[in-house]
Amino acid sequence: MRFLLLIAVEDEPVTDEPTGDDVLRWVKEMDERGVRVLGNRVVPPAEATTVRVRNGDVVLTDGPFAETREQMAGFDILECESFEEAIEVAAQHPVARSGLIEVCPFWEP
Repeated sequence: MRFLLLIAVEDEPVTDEPTGDDVLRWVKEMDERGVRVLGNRVVPPAEATTVRVRNGDVVLTDGPFAETREQMAGFDILECESFEEAIEVAAQHPVARSGLIEVCPFWEP
């Protein structure tokens, strides 16, 4: 089963924020386990653009799609045997200690 991990950080300061080394260690471990298919960081929300089509017109809006305390920081795609394994992998991600990890199963008809 495939799962999408949406990795978000909160805009309030935290005391146990992960370092780049923590994240790189997690990536290496999950790659070695064979559960991480793909992943990457994303640029800050201020550099994002939202695309909408309204009445046939393309409407672009700078910035994130919603006002929120959390900022999307990155994503990972996992291949796991179960939802429980995906939760276990997400709980090991360093950002889980200071931000949040949303685990989304891929829709499989």
